[in-house]
Amino acid sequence: MNIIIRHEIAQDIPEIRKVNTAAFGTNAEAGLVDALRDEGVILLSHVAVLKNTIVGHILFSPVVIESNTSNFPVAGLGPMAVLPEHQRKGIGSKLVEAGLQECLSQGHPAVVVLGHPRFYPRFGFVPLKQYSITSEYDVAPEVFMVKELRQGALAGHTGIAKYHHLFNEL
Repeated sequence: MNIIIRHEIAQDIPEIRKVNTAAFGTNAEAGLVDALRDEGVILLSHVAVLKNTIVGHILFSPVVIESNTSNFPVAGLGPMAVLPEHQRKGIGSKLVEAGLQECLSQGHPAVVVLGHPRFYPRFGFVPLKQYSITSEYDVAPEVFMVKELRQGALAGHTGIAKYHHLFNEL
């Protein structure tokens, strides 16, 4: 399977919406992607293309780890979506790998994700509770994970990880 991972372009937007809607079974994530794009806060948005068709999408946006003394910016992965008929073929993995590599090259110190605890650890994600960082959302600790892109990047940073306010409307 010859999958091409590339940055989104304006002409991709309708297909990105279809991928997110199909993968999640609702318009909520597709609407979130559109709203983040409209706000101009997307750090990175990649598509997976198979035979000239967009079959997957991944987005990274700003997250801040807030404490009483500081705000530490990191990247947040999500949503990530693959058309249902193309899932379990490695497309999501390719999107995550490419996205993490670009986040590293852009200088982001770490990436957080609210995601499946059996999928993301293969990329080096670990539960954020190991760093005494919590989620602003009421989620099980094993689904809120982080990957340091620079070793020791999270040293001394504790607090609450907060996504862009648009995530609260999801």
